Amino acid sequence: MGSMEITCARCHQAILAEQCYCPFCGLPQLLYELDGVPGQPPPEHWNEAVPDAGAVSWKPALRAALLMAVPAGMLSSLVSPLGVLGFVLMSMAAAWAVVIYTRNQKPAWLTFGAGARVGLVAGLMGGWIATATTGVGLFSMRFFFHQGFYFDDFWKNFVSQQMQQWTTMGVDAQTIGNFQRWLLSPEGRAGSVLGAILFLVTGLIAFAAAGGAFGARMMARSRKPEV
Repeated sequence: MGSMEITCARCHQAILAEQCYCPFCGLPQLLYELDGVPGQPPPEHWNEAVPDAGAVSWKPALRAALLMAVPAGMLSSLVSPLGVLGFVLMSMAAAWAVVIYTRNQKPAWLTFGAGARVGLVAGLMGGWIATATTGVGLFSMRFFFHQGFYFDDFWKNFVSQQMQQWTTMGVDAQTIGNFQRWLLSPEGRAGSVLGAILFLVTGLIAFAAAGGAFGARMMARSRKPEV
């Protein structure tokens, strides 16, 4: 016969009835009644509602998310030297946003779902900032610094390498020629850049949500009392 499960009053996770502490948030699961002790009323805070670790106070959460999303989004843009590490940077930024938020809250922990929601918001902010930084960077590089030829040369070499791979795969020459002309046209370049930005933003949001859940997990473990 399996052990009976109960629900933690703080984080609402299912735990075993015989566990003295919640393994997720560390809340003690044993309560002692003082009704039989004359002249000893229960402490007032025992009657208070336990804060819901699954709820998010969005005003401080948005501040923490914005604080971490701004630098992470700029560093994750397509024009940043660290752009190749963008997904990792955004997941770390979201985890730290959850840490900053929870440190100023009572209780100082969140459920996985709440942490993922904070991370998701950080990812949305970071994705928007990465998109804006990419657009401003490409525009400035071409029209203000007159360095558009760097991007043009890179794109031509990239397309040429891709077409060579297609040739070795047996794709017919007419299809390769048509697709190469489209990729090198203004419409093709714009469409390719837009596709790259959409891929970047989607990845940043997904990794940020995972990072937020990871940050909530770390904060819950750091608050777990020693037994």
